[in-house]
Amino acid sequence: MPQDFLSFFLAWMSAPGRVGAIAPSGEALANLITSEITPSTGPIIELGPGTGAFTYKLLERGVRQENLTLIEYGSDFMRLLQVRFPGARVLWMDAGRLAGSALFEGAPVGAVVSGLPLLNMSTRKIVSIVGGAFSYIRPGGAFYQFTYGMTCPVPRPILDRLGLKATLLDRAMLNVPPAAVYRLTRRPQCRLTGNSAVTSSKSDALKNGEA
Repeated sequence: MPQDFLSFFLAWMSAPGRVGAIAPSGEALANLITSEITPSTGPIIELGPGTGAFTYKLLERGVRQENLTLIEYGSDFMRLLQVRFPGARVLWMDAGRLAGSALFEGAPVGAVVSGLPLLNMSTRKIVSIVGGAFSYIRPGGAFYQFTYGMTCPVPRPILDRLGLKATLLDRAMLNVPPAAVYRLTRRPQCRLTGNSAVTSSKSDALKNGEA
């Protein structure tokens, strides 16, 4: 929608480090980042939904609004999301505070879809966001992150610290600019303890796009 482009551009002008893009994500990227999600995925957290480009695609895939928790830090975007997705839980909060926010009882979340500009963030911030998200993700669940960069935006030391592996899902070359999507999952025999991990295996060889 033209007004979405204007909203994004104005948000980027006021806070380029926080928004990270001058326009909403395109159809190709929205299709890719939601490609593994189905109605049976269960509760889903979306980080930095902006104007809802990924959210609309999740609904097209059969996810119910009642199963969506949208975490948005931009107040203008938050008000727009509340209007567009009245059945979803829309929260105005910093994604870095996920771990201490008690969003769910236990860890029922099947997927986290992130539109956050991790490349613009500090190591500490990325650990807080990704580690906090995994405190809600059930075994077998995944964290989906897109990037305009050439490599995974979650550096290898952070993956090691949190006991995670990153797999390149694919690249959305038709997006402007082209983007890649990574799937983050727990390594085998690994459980999160706060923002760190306990693992009995160090065999995280790089293959099949994994880190």
